Amino acid sequence: MNGTATTGPGASSDLLVDIIETLEACGLDRDEYQLYDAVDVEALEQILHSSSGDIEVQFTVEGIRLSVTPESVDILIDDEEPNSAEQ
Repeated sequence: MNGTATTGPGASSDLLVDIIETLEACGLDRDEYQLYDAVDVEALEQILHSSSGDIEVQFTVEGIRLSVTPESVDILIDDEEPNSAEQ
């Protein structure tokens, strides 16, 4: 029986799956990176769920910037276009 607790062995694997699926949505194949070289998923899970306030952790995997909160894993995209300042 699966619980919905945010701590314990299943919690980190859910976050891990969310991060991997987000990276794959950006076109990054699992063979192109070692996630554990970029972030300790268990430590990230502990940080996200130990805070009583709003918390966001940002990190980059193979050039893809991610923002992780207790609720989501999002891709960060720069809004600035290099040529827009020249006009």
